Amino acid sequence: MYSFFAMMARMKYIDRWSLMRSSIRENISEHSLEVAMLSHGLAIIANEKCGKSLDINSIVLMGLYHDANEIITGDMPTPVKYYDEDIKEAYKRVERVASYTMLRKLPEYMQPYYQPYFSPQEGAEYEWRLVKAADKLSALIKCREELRTGNQEFRTAEQSIQHALEQMQMPEVEIFMEEFLPAYDLTLDELQK
Repeated sequence: MYSFFAMMARMKYIDRWSLMRSSIRENISEHSLEVAMLSHGLAIIANEKCGKSLDINSIVLMGLYHDANEIITGDMPTPVKYYDEDIKEAYKRVERVASYTMLRKLPEYMQPYYQPYFSPQEGAEYEWRLVKAADKLSALIKCREELRTGNQEFRTAEQSIQHALEQMQMPEVEIFMEEFLPAYDLTLDELQK
């Protein structure tokens, strides 16, 4: 018996933003779907507008599984995860062990198909960077969504994430932010026009 998919189904029970008072709850299952979709869009922009030749399908799967290890670790709040280099490195080790544990919940013949999406592979650094950008875009969208509800709890997080995205200096991200991000502020009626 293998428990990989039963474990993956538990992503819906792990809430994000645990240290923040949220108006709209978000779990890692919802977040992972959004990151996969954003990764897909960023990869297309990278190929079509920025002269890259990335494997779009692979990037989508990286986005889909990027937080799967949190089924075991939980969602560590960013201020804790990045408090200092020692904690950051220790948490990376915990994430690697959790990823390995998840992969072992598959039969051996399936593990090689999933392994590239659970941990960065040599030669895929830019692809993982793109997924990280999609992860940050998802967080920015969440912050702006919360701010629109009047929840000022997300004001400094929104500013910090916006700055982090700018610091990434990725043209795909800049294009996405210019061409797609403003639509998130529209109402449903405005979106349908």
